[in-house]
Amino acid sequence: MADNIDKVKYLIIGNSAGGIGAAEAIREVDKTGSIAIVSDEPYPAYSRPLISKYLAEKCSLERMLYRPADFYEKNNIKALLGRKIARLDVDAHLVEMADGEKLGWQKLLVSTGGLPIIPPTKGIKSEGVFSFLTLDDAKAIDQYLKHASRVVVIGGGLIGVSVTEGLVKRGVDITIIEMKERILNVMLDEEASAMADKAVRKAGVKIVTNHTVAEISGEGGVSSVTLNDGTAIPCDMVVVAIGVVPRVELASGKLKTNRGIVVDRFMATSSPDVYACGDVAEAYDFIYGMNRVTPVWPNAYMGGRVAGFNMAGVSTEYRGGTAMNSLSYFGLDVASAGMVMPLDAGYEVLSARYGNIYRKVLLKDGFVVGMVFVGETEKSGIAYNLMKDQVKVDGFKKALIAREFGLASLPDELWRPRIEAPRREFVPPVAVKEPGEEVAVE
Repeated sequence: MADNIDKVKYLIIGNSAGGIGAAEAIREVDKTGSIAIVSDEPYPAYSRPLISKYLAEKCSLERMLYRPADFYEKNNIKALLGRKIARLDVDAHLVEMADGEKLGWQKLLVSTGGLPIIPPTKGIKSEGVFSFLTLDDAKAIDQYLKHASRVVVIGGGLIGVSVTEGLVKRGVDITIIEMKERILNVMLDEEASAMADKAVRKAGVKIVTNHTVAEISGEGGVSSVTLNDGTAIPCDMVVVAIGVVPRVELASGKLKTNRGIVVDRFMATSSPDVYACGDVAEAYDFIYGMNRVTPVWPNAYMGGRVAGFNMAGVSTEYRGGTAMNSLSYFGLDVASAGMVMPLDAGYEVLSARYGNIYRKVLLKDGFVVGMVFVGETEKSGIAYNLMKDQVKVDGFKKALIAREFGLASLPDELWRPRIEAPRREFVPPVAVKEPGEEVAVE
């Protein structure tokens, strides 16, 4: 490596949950080693789930920050924000920026996140068509609302419902187009999805299921969309919210990839000194017992911490994450984790409905492998931790869906230690292995 190339001990590509988790873990172990974080976004780390709040209320960046504005300075981190990496050379331990600048590293974390899925729909590149993944996306939509009063949202998943709530609060007319038979079909079962559908429609949103958008029409701006059955829906704006795919372009041909970058239980990739975490990585899912892409915030952060500890020389194993979601939109609180629908007849399904409260758990061989809570979701963390800790629940399984479910519903030997422990809803622990001991890092 040429002597005139700047070098850092730790290079982190990505400035969201995974990258921040890694930087914090590194600094717990190595107080002085040089760290650089590179991000093509120009902002300090912010909470992406809050971009719907920005759209609805124009909440300030300061309110959205994931860490204080002085986080980088206090942790002696070189923040290269608004910079894009064009090339990764894992053999030379080198990255090249889009502007030609090169940066060397000893240990690398790829936490580049995901990219929005953009279908090859006719007219998809028209003015007035947006995605909804970053703060800049929310800002662009906000600006275009000056010219729009009718919006079509393509996709009725978590991203689609999130942007819809923000747009409802801006007073525009909205139609959701969902290709499957129900909204939120990945994170919810049929019962919970129907409850969400009712809440969204009550807010004045129109929902069209079992259809796709075949064409986006308009000259000088969107004027309508045409569905696959020929139905035309007038609109001034289209938001594509189908989902995300791992952003693997830097790793392609250099690291082992499947759907995402494949990592082991230490978040290490196929190349020495290179780690990956977050939405870009295929990491261990403790429910399925295999590596999967689980693009959710807590998994990204905890995977980042595991990567950071290992980068700094502390052997640390990722116990695994799983699909998990918690949302509060349209007056409806929902939480789900693991499997929401049984894979076959070998699962036991327990569910109960109490007015606007719904609870469901999936069991396999006496263990919780999935859950859906609608309404009063504050107790969902108890069920999640039973699932995460692989507690056999045969003796009290019906209590999990009872109206009064809580810590006191558990056997005495389970609830007493839990009631004194810190709350850990939807935060999988990390096993930090030192000689002769194993401790949880929260």
